[in-house]
Amino acid sequence: MTPAARVQAAIELLDEILAAARTAGPAADTVITRWFKTRRYAGSKDRRAVRELVYRAIRRSGEIPASGRAALLGVAEEEPELRTLFDGSPHAPAPVGEGEATAPAAVAPHWLNDLFDPVVEPGTRAALLARAPLDLRVNRLRGSRDEAHAALPEATPSPLSPIGLRMPEGFRIEDSEAWLSGLVEVQDEGSQLLALACEARPGLTVVDLCAGAGGKTLALAAEMANQRRLVASDADRGRLSRMAPRLQRAGVTNVETRLLNPGCERDALADLRSGADIVLVDAPCSGTGTWRRNPETRWRLTPDRLARLVTLQAHLLDVAAELVRPGGFLVYAVCSLLRQEGRDQAERFSDRSSLVPSPLAMAAGIAAGTGRILSPAQDGTDGFFVARWQAPC
Repeated sequence: MTPAARVQAAIELLDEILAAARTAGPAADTVITRWFKTRRYAGSKDRRAVRELVYRAIRRSGEIPASGRAALLGVAEEEPELRTLFDGSPHAPAPVGEGEATAPAAVAPHWLNDLFDPVVEPGTRAALLARAPLDLRVNRLRGSRDEAHAALPEATPSPLSPIGLRMPEGFRIEDSEAWLSGLVEVQDEGSQLLALACEARPGLTVVDLCAGAGGKTLALAAEMANQRRLVASDADRGRLSRMAPRLQRAGVTNVETRLLNPGCERDALADLRSGADIVLVDAPCSGTGTWRRNPETRWRLTPDRLARLVTLQAHLLDVAAELVRPGGFLVYAVCSLLRQEGRDQAERFSDRSSLVPSPLAMAAGIAAGTGRILSPAQDGTDGFFVARWQAPC
């Protein structure tokens, strides 16, 4: 493919990604993978170059662009050499018309700008769109960080997590023996810190209420040394079903999975009422803290969807509170940097609950009300709000 043909391919791909975002269709990565499967003429260098163009356009556009062409013309405003490729030659985009609209540059959709937590200052928000590093969590059921580092000499120890390693960009970790043997698991350093802040240990009963595919469940099981009971529940059958092979590879044996019926969670968890030492609520959220990995999700969030998520988070917190034994702990986390989902959600729960705010075992992050915020700018992690409460004895 010529450089100009790559630009045209990026425009076509962006149009498909924009259509998917408007209709709750597949994620950008899925769209890109499917697109190239039907275009075998594109070599590996072409695919890398087109993908890079697409993501430069996505990261630059806070508001959903009018078209893929407008999105890429926005990039061309900052890279004049790219604009010269709009030349109308075969397989190239048409020349730029006089006064043709381009997508404006922004970190977030305009309606979100005033919803970030106060500690997430406007000048630091650009870090939300930087490239995310490849972080690994060392599985202590399989070995130590020193052993994992010896197996992966390309790695560097994570700056904050005592069980973390950071890999160079582009490293194919799933081809390594360390990954195949379950010694390491791909997990953002912020997620590792969150799991460690739960302070799970052998002999406790732990509930991961919104376990999904099990990333934090695996981390909790390792801290528990496979001892006692770890219940991993979720309302998404597909995500929960993906946990089994991960548990097997990691050598986890103390996990019990439960599929929840939305709105009827209390029935499915009735036997755990007032019986859990630790309950983790890693709740569904806007995902504003994960824009480094999924920048096009900015275009999918709406005020109505955010309001529904805030309502669901409050419901899940109330369900979780009933599971905590006297003296036990409830940990709430969202991969969001919005005040409604973090600081305000925690304060409203404190006002209506008998549980008492409790300091987190986490030195990283910035204080935000009764919780703490991890952010790409401050900590180099995905963005998270985390808070903890203790049930009175």
